[in-house]
Amino acid sequence: MKFDFHEAIEILERTPGTLETLLSGLSPDWVACNEGEGTWNASEVIDHLIEGEKTNWIPRLEFLLLEGESKPFPPFDRFSHLNDAEEKSIEYKLHEFGIIRKESLAKLRSIFESGLDLEKTGTHPAFGQVKARELISTWVVHDLTHISQIVRVMAERYRADVGPWVEYLGVLKK
Repeated sequence: MKFDFHEAIEILERTPGTLETLLSGLSPDWVACNEGEGTWNASEVIDHLIEGEKTNWIPRLEFLLLEGESKPFPPFDRFSHLNDAEEKSIEYKLHEFGIIRKESLAKLRSIFESGLDLEKTGTHPAFGQVKARELISTWVVHDLTHISQIVRVMAERYRADVGPWVEYLGVLKK
């Protein structure tokens, strides 16, 4: 087991700034490009991260701590962000994500400092028994996955333009 709460926080607290640095001020085509039908662009990924902050990570941890294994977590709709018809700028979304992430981390630190048992178990609706540490670890890797996804989608936009160098660009390997 390699999980370390403080190392997990290092990633979770850096994600908003990483995404802001990467995406803020870019031409609209960079944040709107995707990999084809049924895939997400950078703006939609940020919407998904915001939704996760509101309804997934801390709410599920609090539910796990309250209910243990007596009831499964409420399901998380990974696609609910696609139903929001209101269009906001990427800068607005990044700002919103940064604020809500700070709130989530304050709650997470408070829960940890109050004696969080990282081995405490709850019930995931699809996976069954899960541990608090597994939930937090998943949160970290989820952030890294979506950062990687955004970079991959942006690189894909120039796939045809790199010509023969495509063979040397791992981000474009299929």
